[in-house]
Amino acid sequence: MKVFRLCKEIYSHNLEASGCANRWNKRGEMVIYAGSSRSLSTLEFIVHRSSVSIENSYKFLIIEIQKYNSEEIKLVDLPEKWYEFQNLSITQKIGSDWFLSKRSLFLKVPSAVINQEFNVVINTEHSDFEEFVNIVSTEAYFWDLRLL
Repeated sequence: MKVFRLCKEIYSHNLEASGCANRWNKRGEMVIYAGSSRSLSTLEFIVHRSSVSIENSYKFLIIEIQKYNSEEIKLVDLPEKWYEFQNLSITQKIGSDWFLSKRSLFLKVPSAVINQEFNVVINTEHSDFEEFVNIVSTEAYFWDLRLL
């Protein structure tokens, strides 16, 4: 499976997690988020930042997950309005429980931006991470100024 991650060029040479809390993980849990498409990854990037500086150079990482050891969170399994900020603790608990269990290499989750599409949360501390998750290529990215 190939997934996509948009990032500043300086972060495009390896797969590292920041440990920052996000929708599906708590602080200190080392996960990498990627989108199922380039367009979803672009939208996710924009909504999670207060601003984008076009002076920086950006790249798409094309990440291949070679082992399909995964779990999936479906919309029907989530409470109503799970995507709203005040419900962040609900999704963080779900993701944190998954992360700590190390049951699977990645978690397929609905996008809060476009519910019908999905992101993947990759557990960098899973025993299969080093062997089965790789950057297969990088692509230059330019910002269409209409997005900003």
